[in-house]
Amino acid sequence: MTSTTSHINILGLDRQQLEEQVAQWGNRPFRARQLMRWIHQRGMADFSQMTDLARVFREQLVEQASIEALTPSQEQASEDGTIKWLFDVGSNNSIETVFIPEDDRGTLCISSQAGCTVGCPFCSTGHQGFNRNLTAAEIIGQLWFAEHTLQRQPDATRVHKDRTDASSVPARVVSNVVMMGMGEPLLNYDAVVTALRLMLDDHAYGLSRRRVTVSTSGVVPMIDRLAQDCPVALAVSLHAPNDDLRDRLVPLNKKHPLHELLDSCNRYLEHAPRDFITFEYVMLAGINDQPEHAEQLLDIAKQVRCKFNLIPYNPFPGTQLRCSDQKTIKSFAQRLTDGGAVTTVRKTRGDDIAAACGQLAGDIQDRTRIHERMPKLKKILIHPQRA
Repeated sequence: MTSTTSHINILGLDRQQLEEQVAQWGNRPFRARQLMRWIHQRGMADFSQMTDLARVFREQLVEQASIEALTPSQEQASEDGTIKWLFDVGSNNSIETVFIPEDDRGTLCISSQAGCTVGCPFCSTGHQGFNRNLTAAEIIGQLWFAEHTLQRQPDATRVHKDRTDASSVPARVVSNVVMMGMGEPLLNYDAVVTALRLMLDDHAYGLSRRRVTVSTSGVVPMIDRLAQDCPVALAVSLHAPNDDLRDRLVPLNKKHPLHELLDSCNRYLEHAPRDFITFEYVMLAGINDQPEHAEQLLDIAKQVRCKFNLIPYNPFPGTQLRCSDQKTIKSFAQRLTDGGAVTTVRKTRGDDIAAACGQLAGDIQDRTRIHERMPKLKKILIHPQRA
């Protein structure tokens, strides 16, 4: 994203921030709401075309503000309709965003960081390391670009209007947003929450809290903060039912072990828009797919109201890990269901363009020396007795 000298990029300002900025320019708060509708609902980036704004205000905006959106450097379309965009975010860093169309909804998977610091050995992003957090404008800019680009496509599936003043706003194409792209959202907390507030604001995207999901690997203090600041649907990247295995699969578990994570999930449920937490569980052959692992997950289900979402592992170049076979996944899911746990198996989408879960990898100038640590992490995971 390029920056305009001395101009404020207002794309990433939520309503309160924009009202404060507009007030500094000597205008009343309702101007900020008008401006939000032009930017986020109509996709307008040219201030001169915002015809219901006062001429003097439009001139102020031209002189002092900008709307700087992300521009894709690459677009790929899957045979199943999934679309993946690669966005340049400067300094030789790129991020990926994925749109997944379905009959009853359109889901956008958004990135929150250029890379990721968590370093899970089964994740393509984790292998790339980390460069920086994305700004709120870069996060919401992915939705801004996807929504208004897709609206212009004649065959796009529109979702019903449920925004304020919906009669003058095109029906949405993106009905659901999941913060499941590159990065750990809760390690970029302030920018992510600002973007979430824009997603939920009736003057912006007007999404329901139930249709916006933050996925976390288990940053316990930030889960508690999110419950107070902006509770949306919560998904937790669990991937292991005990601390010993999770320490190897999700290194963050060493800092926030399972009992702390499960306690934070229960606290979150007091504020959540859904009455359950989604536990994401990638199925890795011979590692976390045994009957005893299913039994341990059932013990977790007794502690937290939850749903298990089993994710067939999507390999990427260089990985030694393999997906559990279909028979094992089916048996594992059935064992959970028979034990009374709500269980789904995620349908793989976009794997032919490396857009499936765990495959997202832009182009990251790593500052964490992950390449030195990852071989050891993989060795510990695959051959713990030799580590």
